[in-house]
Amino acid sequence: MNVCFLGSSFRAHLCCPWSRCCSGGDFRPRTVWLGHPEKREQRYPRNVINNQKYNFFTFLPGVLFNQFKYFFNLYFLLLACSQFVNELRLGALYTYWVPLGFVLVITIVREAVEEMRCFLRDKEVNSQIYSKLSTRGTVKVKSSGIQVGDLIIVEKVDIFPPVFHHKGSCFLRTDQLDGETDWKLRLPVACTQRLPTAADLLQIRSFVYAEEPNIDIHNFIGTFTREDGDPPVNESLSIENTLWASTVIASGTVVGVVIYTGKELRSVMNTSNPRHKIGLFDLEVNCLTKILFGALVVVSLVMVALQHFAGRWYLQIFRFLLLFSNIVPISLRVNLDMGKMVFSWMIKKDSKIPGTVVRASTFPEQLGRISYLLTDKTGTLTQNEMVFRRLHLGTVAYGMDSMDEVQSHVFSAYTQPPQDLQASRAPGTTKVRKTISSRVHEAVKAIALVHNVTPVYESNGVTDQAEAEMHYEDTCRVYQASSPDEVSLVQWTESVGLTLVGRDQSSMQLRTPSGQILNFTILQIFPFTYESKRMGIIVRDESTGEITFYMKGADVVMAGIVQYNDWLEEECGNMAREGLRVLVVAKKSLTEEQYQDFEARYVQAKLSVHDRSLKVATVIESLEMEMELLCLTGVEDQLQADVRPTLEILRNAGIKVWMLTGDKLETATCTAKNAHLVTRNQDIHVFRPVTTRSEAHLELNAFRRKHDCALVISGDSLEVCLKYYEYEFMELACQCPAVVCCRCAPTQKAQIVRLLQERTGKLTCAVGDGGNDVSMIQEADCGVGVEGKEGKQASLAADFSITQFKHLGRLLMVHGRNSYKRSAALSQFVIHRSLCISTMQAVFSSVFYFASVPLYQGFLIIGYSTIYTMFPVFSLVLDKDVKSEVAMLYPELYKDLLKGRPLSFKTFLIWVLISIYQGSIIMYGALLLFESEFVHIVAISFTSLILTELLMVALTVQTWHWLMIVAELLSLACYIASLVFLHEFIDVYFIATLSFVWKVTAITLVSCLPLYILKYLRRRFSPPSYSKLTS
Repeated sequence: MNVCFLGSSFRAHLCCPWSRCCSGGDFRPRTVWLGHPEKREQRYPRNVINNQKYNFFTFLPGVLFNQFKYFFNLYFLLLACSQFVNELRLGALYTYWVPLGFVLVITIVREAVEEMRCFLRDKEVNSQIYSKLSTRGTVKVKSSGIQVGDLIIVEKVDIFPPVFHHKGSCFLRTDQLDGETDWKLRLPVACTQRLPTAADLLQIRSFVYAEEPNIDIHNFIGTFTREDGDPPVNESLSIENTLWASTVIASGTVVGVVIYTGKELRSVMNTSNPRHKIGLFDLEVNCLTKILFGALVVVSLVMVALQHFAGRWYLQIFRFLLLFSNIVPISLRVNLDMGKMVFSWMIKKDSKIPGTVVRASTFPEQLGRISYLLTDKTGTLTQNEMVFRRLHLGTVAYGMDSMDEVQSHVFSAYTQPPQDLQASRAPGTTKVRKTISSRVHEAVKAIALVHNVTPVYESNGVTDQAEAEMHYEDTCRVYQASSPDEVSLVQWTESVGLTLVGRDQSSMQLRTPSGQILNFTILQIFPFTYESKRMGIIVRDESTGEITFYMKGADVVMAGIVQYNDWLEEECGNMAREGLRVLVVAKKSLTEEQYQDFEARYVQAKLSVHDRSLKVATVIESLEMEMELLCLTGVEDQLQADVRPTLEILRNAGIKVWMLTGDKLETATCTAKNAHLVTRNQDIHVFRPVTTRSEAHLELNAFRRKHDCALVISGDSLEVCLKYYEYEFMELACQCPAVVCCRCAPTQKAQIVRLLQERTGKLTCAVGDGGNDVSMIQEADCGVGVEGKEGKQASLAADFSITQFKHLGRLLMVHGRNSYKRSAALSQFVIHRSLCISTMQAVFSSVFYFASVPLYQGFLIIGYSTIYTMFPVFSLVLDKDVKSEVAMLYPELYKDLLKGRPLSFKTFLIWVLISIYQGSIIMYGALLLFESEFVHIVAISFTSLILTELLMVALTVQTWHWLMIVAELLSLACYIASLVFLHEFIDVYFIATLSFVWKVTAITLVSCLPLYILKYLRRRFSPPSYSKLTS
């Protein structure tokens, strides 16, 4: 639910993420009465999540429709139904209905299991319990029972750090909505703070007027009205008074009125509906089956034509279509589906990627053909844990290994008596040390003051909150801020001796190494904006009365503000190349008169009605001149484990990586460099902000002149480019070795994925860990969710779930590659198996005057594709050309798969020719060598066919597995054992003779030996790329 924040002191909130919801209707503004959902003016959607594809009544019809809407399955249904017509019947009904029924049962069971899992997950979310304020007091209500107008109380979540709320405010994190993990301040409705208890909200006559639901997560327009006041109270509401669903609060309890539910939630409206994904491999197989069906029709027509269309020729066509129906193998779909289940099981059981879950077992082979990888930044590539790495003063720099020197300088600055300082200035060496010491002290002091961090205290079980706050207890203190960068800077100043211990809206307290408390009055704060790229603060030191203006910001803007120096640009570049986020810190001392003059002009500018922001900026800029440069700070956003080698593997495998993030441009660029997404020898083109068509045209022309250059672009500029120059932009972006899109909305991420698929026709894989990545994950051909700090929403919506980004390398290079190659081999072999027996039937019919009489009947035709050959053929799912370690070491092997060679028209044609050759040899050999009875033809040809299939499996296998040997021997044993029961079709006494043995041996050798010789010659003179690595 989305709520309007009414709460009082120590109130906060955690809302639950909903995905897809029911109900419909137009979106309209609404008037919501507090605590009275029955007063609604319109019908609102239920607050439920529903990710199921079917319900109880639509399950069976829906599954059957989805199966038979494809040509492949519809063909076999019509085939089976045709056997109810006497003129078309060729044998027992079970020979057609049993295989089709087996396929359908497996499909229905698999769908039922997935639907049940989905139902249980939805039920768990919809059954979460919340507290609701009512006239009967506080009552418990399920999430699905929450309505617009309810007053909901939500307790804090223990896994998140606690915060202190000043005057009823609370901190909120929106990472599941926009990918930003910064804490944002939210304010309550002011007039509700004067009520004695939360229950009094039900006694007042008040309502909220809210705008219609929309996808804008950064704005909200509404009003709060209390009618029973004297006079009536009206307050305007903005984004600062809201708590959206899928956001996280810090601590305490929140009381809010529910404004939006179900499909009207901001998080739901920013999530695109998941599309039904069909693997590219399945589409290719479907295409091949259509070709086979065409061949089936042609062969049937040729047979009838050779009969000169005599008699009821149209019935003969249908009989031949049924007779040669094996050309399109029904077992192909069963084998591929079972193979996919095995591949999914192998992924889940791989001990080197623990915790990996396959949620969509229908296309694991897609992982073997990825051309574009689109990844989130925060929580996926990075841990979102900022660590202070470097302090640079121009003449001296301090890294992690020399922080003890900084600590000693700070300690000496606050502990050395003034007279000792004067005395120590005599020797020259000491004077230099004192100068550096004072510079370090000034830099640390500035970093400890120029920020928006608030230290908060909570009970730790030993010390209660009030006592901890009074004594500035270190063990109870946590820093809260809207940026993790700022927290890392303040934590660093604490580590070197200058600790931020207290802060409110007008003052700040620092503690020195000696325990002395320094008090500063906050006179003005100029917050950071994406336009200004800097933040400033004016403070007065209470002990000396000195007024100082401190500022920190990006080097591009600070370079023109600080006094001239010759090292700033060079050192900023050096630190940026190391992947550090660089901030420039400066100060300026102000006299009382200077400050009073500034304050008067500043207040006057803020009262302006016209061009207020411009006038305010002009007044502030009058201070931002000739500031003293104090230092540079370098902060690193720590990467996830093994991100760099994983990206290197993906790049060598021919996969282009795009980073799509909701974070700001500077942060995204730093991470791209740090993760080596952009290599050291590559240039970066930062796409300038554009708002019009002409600006976009000029910037695209500038970008076109760059070569082998990584692109960094913001979401706003991207939107303009896609609006006017979609084709040109995508063409240029696809040529880039890497692309970074920052400030991306969730729907924008999905749009980029969709455009890549449409423009390139290549397979895409999206990786993310937050709710804001769900749309992108569902849109991509393969969606991979990372289970991380941002919850499991992305993981649950993904096709594959991993616990760390580094597991992606093995998932693609090993499992993706193996799944694709094995699926290709399996499909071709099943087609070969069917074409062999169909060729034999064609030869048999043509020899016997084109009669539409089946060569094999009853159990022989079913047994051929099941117990006699199924296990060896299916054992190909265990085959592999190289070991997994080799596949990881040489990712270039993956690049070969991107061309789709394992299953192409060329390989398909080769297998067709092999099938025609072997089927013809077996049938003509049997006709040539049989002596007296027709059953001898059946015995010789069928036995030769079974042995040929078993030998062909052995020929195809590249790495033997013990289960493959078992499958071969088991199938042979099954055939020999079953001969006793097949006296109806085979002469049992004949197969015990030496004549039968040599004839079968001769036919089998002629059909297989040439292929073994060709395989040897090919490996000898034209070996595949992987064979060099296995030798």
